[in-house]
This record gives sequence, structure tokens and C-alpha cells, in this order.
Amino acid sequence: MKGLILAGGLGSRLRPFSHSMPKQLIPIANRPVLVHVIESLRDLGVTDIGVIVAPRSGEIEEALGDGAQFGVRLSYIPQAQPRGLAHCVMLARDFLGDDDFVMYLGDNMLTDGVRDIAEDFRTHRPAAQIVVHKVVDPSEFGVAEVDAEGRVLRLVEKPREPAGNLAVIGVYFFTAAVHAAVDAITPSARGELEITDALQWLVEHGADVRARTYEGFWRDTGRVEDVLECNSELLKGLQGAVHGEVDADSELIGAVVVEAGARIVRSRVVGPVIVGAGSVVEDCSIGPCTTIGPRCRLRSSEMEHTIVLEAASVTGVGTVRGSVIGRQATVTSAVAPGWHRLLVGDHASVEVAA
Repeated sequence: MKGLILAGGLGSRLRPFSHSMPKQLIPIANRPVLVHVIESLRDLGVTDIGVIVAPRSGEIEEALGDGAQFGVRLSYIPQAQPRGLAHCVMLARDFLGDDDFVMYLGDNMLTDGVRDIAEDFRTHRPAAQIVVHKVVDPSEFGVAEVDAEGRVLRLVEKPREPAGNLAVIGVYFFTAAVHAAVDAITPSARGELEITDALQWLVEHGADVRARTYEGFWRDTGRVEDVLECNSELLKGLQGAVHGEVDADSELIGAVVVEAGARIVRSRVVGPVIVGAGSVVEDCSIGPCTTIGPRCRLRSSEMEHTIVLEAASVTGVGTVRGSVIGRQATVTSAVAPGWHRLLVGDHASVEVAA
């Protein structure tokens, strides 16, 4: 079985961060979302993976390379404009051949993995097998109507009056039967070739389309709030380790990872927390669910439930909470008591008002 990762989205809901980096490279637990996706596919035994990328794909290719560092082989497939998920399948036709494949949206996090769902597909080999998740507001998603045996009866994209609460989420398993379906459909009202339309075409033409329910933690990391929630979820399983330096005046409580070359000076760190390689944390109080990227400088500040990206600097800020601070950003303040929620883009310079 091959893999197909869709990483061509623009990430408009993640601005200002997606202005300067593809949204799929936003780090969660100090590793890009795409790396988590690749590792999820590798855990399914999938090592030959195509990656659909937008014209601005240089950063993705630079970050992932040929995939060897992750134990996979990556092939990059450009998509000039976002024209829908089914269009991505069309673009990948030569790469996929007649093989079965798993399609994974490059901004989705399913932290419990889908190994059992993949094994079910391999065993029974329906024409398509979708992954569904029970949601509170199904009108925001593609919705599957499923019978008692798990056969899909109907799929509707963002219905006004949903027939159920099973949302189609970002992992799909296909046999080569899907290629006839994507060739047969026409663009939707929003001008895209919808994968739900292709799946519905298969259903209407008598193909076996199945659904399996995923019960674990799932988020589409398209919003800052979801990125922070995913970060907290992944940190729950963190195992503490100190590879850098922690001075005698500092205190580490709980699961704290101090990567090589990082230094903790006169600071209190309450895990789960990751302090990236080469970073300096001085005279700070760092609370749970915080990840600090490599080569950051934090001085005389407090923070929790926050992501600090590579080479950022935070000095003299009261308490930062529920925030994302971009690469090489600078945040300063002489006097700034109280709590602050900051969304600071890459290379930005911000002074927090007192």
C-alpha cells in the first residue's frame, strides 16, 4: 500500500504564521505536523509516499528531504492551485498506479493512530474505506450515513440538516477503483473536485464503501487553538530527559525535556515542557504544555500552554498563556504584569504594553 499526503493547502486560518511557512510545518511538540503524519503512515507499514505540494513547496522539501531520515521514500507532486481533494488523486495517478493507497490530509492529527483501521482495510479490501469521528456540529464537515454493518449509504458535504454526527476526517483508504470515480465527477459549487462526490459516485455505482469510527483524539490543525490543543495532547506522553544544562538554582518538576545545548538558569520549569536545542531559559517560570523551539532566548518571563518557535526571543513579559510566538520573533516589555495571549508572526518585533 502506498501513501498520499496532501500538503498543498494555504492555511489562511493560521495567519500570521502561514504567511511565512507552510501550515503543515507548524511544530507540534517541537516537530512539524507533516513529520507526525509521515510517522503515522510509517507505523502502518507504508513507506512509499507521495506528497502533494503547492508552488511554495521549497520549505517542505527542505524540511523533509527524500524521507530517508524518517525511514520512508518521498515523491513530491506539485499542485498549481487548490482544486479539491479528488483533484489531488488525479494528479497522483502516475505515482499511485493500480496500488491500494491511504490518503492523509497533511494538517490532521490522529494521535492514537489508525493501525486497526488500516488492518481492517487490508483484510476486507472494500473499494474505499473512510475514517469517521463523532462530532458536535456535523454541518461543518462531510457527513457519512452508515448502516449497521458499516457500509456507507450516502455522503453529503457540509449538510444544512445533517442526518447523523459521523464526520469524515482526514484519512481515507482506497483501491484503484477510486480513479474511475474522480474521473467521472464534476467540480462542486465552489469549483473543486470533492472527494465526497467521488465516494458518493462509488456508492451509487454499487461499490463497497465502508466506514470505521476513530475514537481517539483528532484535530484539523487549521487554527491556532487546535495547534495548541494538539501540542498539549502530545505532551501528555512526554518522558523527561536532560541532555543540556540545568544550574543548581533551577527546579524541574514533572516531565521536562532539555535538549542538547539548552541551558536552564535560575528558572522553574513545570512539565510537560520541551526546551529545544541551544535555547536559554533564564530567570523564568515555565508552566505546563509549553514547547520552546531551538535557539530561543527567554528571560525574566512566565509562560504556559504556549509554543515558541525557532530562534524567538521573549524578555520581561508578565505571563504568556495560550500563545504562539513565531520564528525569530522578538517580544519585550519593561513592565507587563498580568496574563497575555500573543500571536506573533515570524520575524516580528512586539513590545507588550504595560
